Amino acid sequence: MRGLDDTDRDILRLLLEDGRRSYSDIAETVGLSAPAVSDRIDRLRELGLIRRFTVDLDRGLLRDGTPVLVTVRARPGTGKRLETQLREQPAVEHLFRTADETLVCTATVTDGDSAELFEGVGDAVRSYDVQLLAETSWTPQLDHAELAPDCVECGNTVDTEGERETFDGTVYHFCCSSCLESFRAQYDRLSDAA
Repeated sequence: MRGLDDTDRDILRLLLEDGRRSYSDIAETVGLSAPAVSDRIDRLRELGLIRRFTVDLDRGLLRDGTPVLVTVRARPGTGKRLETQLREQPAVEHLFRTADETLVCTATVTDGDSAELFEGVGDAVRSYDVQLLAETSWTPQLDHAELAPDCVECGNTVDTEGERETFDGTVYHFCCSSCLESFRAQYDRLSDAA
């Protein structure tokens, strides 16, 4: 699996500045042709590094509620389920889950009623804290990061020697061919049983 080179990083930085930047504009900046830029972006999407192109809204200019920062302490073993439920809430924008099952999110709540975020979550919430937001900013950065996904089979970091494979439209990363073969065998076994 090929890692990131300086040109990939330059393309990513330009897209982080403006996700609507044209391929020809990017190409001119990085010294490639527009089709070469398109190929690189397609590869970065196939790797899962670029997940989507989106819009960063300034919700402060909209009249739809009160912006808040919510810190939720989940009951043991319920963090992932609570994360899924909160992610489905239209009011929740950014959501983070820590290793100790604490969730932090920004949300916009109507009439200052943060309890609406927790409807239907059952007993997953141990406690939560809500703070009024004065302002938010989102500034994703790339710096000199290297491509380093985790192997879905063993959890090791996948480097340039690794492999990737697509199963039913989902891309998976593997640190070595034996992990890929082990995953493929289990996947085929489960698919045949289904």
